[in-house]
Amino acid sequence: MALNVVILAAGKGTRMRSDLPKVLHPIAHKSMVEHVIATAKNLGSETINLVYGYGGDKLQAKIQEQALNWVLQAEQLGTGHAVAQANDHITDDDTVLVLYGDVPLIQTSTLESLLTAKPDNGLAILTVYLDNPTGYGRIVRENGNVVGIVEQKDANSEQLAIQEVNTGIMALPGKQLKSWLGQLSSDNAQGEYYLTDVIAMAHRDGVEISTAQPQSAIEVEGANNRVQLAQLERAYQLREAEKLMLAGANLRDPNRIDIRGNVEVGMDVMIDINTVFEGEVKLGNSVTVGAGAIIINSTIADNAVIKPYSIIENAVVGEDASAGPFARLRPGAELKQDAHVGNFVEMKKSVLGKGSKAGHLTYLGDAQIGERVNIGAGTITCNYDGVNKSLTQIDDGAFIGSNSSLVAPVEIGKMATVGAGSVVTSKVEDEQLAVARGKQRNLYGWKRPVKK
Repeated sequence: MALNVVILAAGKGTRMRSDLPKVLHPIAHKSMVEHVIATAKNLGSETINLVYGYGGDKLQAKIQEQALNWVLQAEQLGTGHAVAQANDHITDDDTVLVLYGDVPLIQTSTLESLLTAKPDNGLAILTVYLDNPTGYGRIVRENGNVVGIVEQKDANSEQLAIQEVNTGIMALPGKQLKSWLGQLSSDNAQGEYYLTDVIAMAHRDGVEISTAQPQSAIEVEGANNRVQLAQLERAYQLREAEKLMLAGANLRDPNRIDIRGNVEVGMDVMIDINTVFEGEVKLGNSVTVGAGAIIINSTIADNAVIKPYSIIENAVVGEDASAGPFARLRPGAELKQDAHVGNFVEMKKSVLGKGSKAGHLTYLGDAQIGERVNIGAGTITCNYDGVNKSLTQIDDGAFIGSNSSLVAPVEIGKMATVGAGSVVTSKVEDEQLAVARGKQRNLYGWKRPVKK
């Protein structure tokens, strides 16, 4: 049987107090529904149907790259009505997996367990046991077998005491599902077409019903307001932090790390508090990341140190190299082995060679810097003339004095020296000393301005 996923994402989410459709609110910088879509893809589903309604234009603009069947639910008349909108995309031989766009923490392994539990030509429900099941539909059993689901508002006092509840996630046979959807009624307290009513129909028709449970109840929790959204965010972050620790990272405090993408770590990685990782990040063995650092789409090699409050974006930091504190590596920056940039150094589209150093207050843009170069405090590569960007080349062993301006395009030769305070506009040959600064004049009789 082919796996056909139906994701329900039509609700407005009034309690979010937002113009944004509920499912577009983010967890770890990715909308809730995108988390669900990614999980559906991990299952190898052949078809993914996204049932949308409120804010459909915003939804399509956000996830336009996804290969989906877009299914409009013009009126929100219940979960059964929502699934029925996808009927044209469901074949009799499909296994239909119903997911929810505001339940972002559901794990692939849990859904695999649900699909495994589904009998041939039968259906499987994902249930969970709660100490306080208020608000959830209860699983009704007879002699241990599931015979139906009753919603909170329709339940009697005996049913309200049931602690096994419906998560809404279920796997159903396509042919029977389409038949059951056609038999749904809105004669209930909500006046809606409940998907849960198909369970009683399946029992009536002698269809085998099985259940499966998630590893944790948080997996099946949704977000109806911003408080619940924040709770899901923290649960997601703690789960990601646990993955890093199991992979070999030492976190100073697992509750004070934010992962907004994928982080790969080697052994003996040390990560301090309040760090943020975005996109695709790779940390080699024995990497140290200081407090407050932000690393985005970057690779940090073995034994490198990212000191506190540094920002590393689309950059590469080589073995034994270090950056910070308060350094900024912008896209295209690369520190070679044992290179170092210190506090308030900014690099953009530049390479700092093996063993080279820029310790303080420096801007290196569009620069190719060789090995064992020392760049003094306050140095600037003047790479932009207002129209074009030009290259600065500094060869091996050069020494750039403090407060120098290197006006690109320009080359500083091997073992050359630039005197402090120089403005260099032409090539400095190997081993030359360049001194390019105005002659000092000390004037007598000069009157300091006074306040009027």
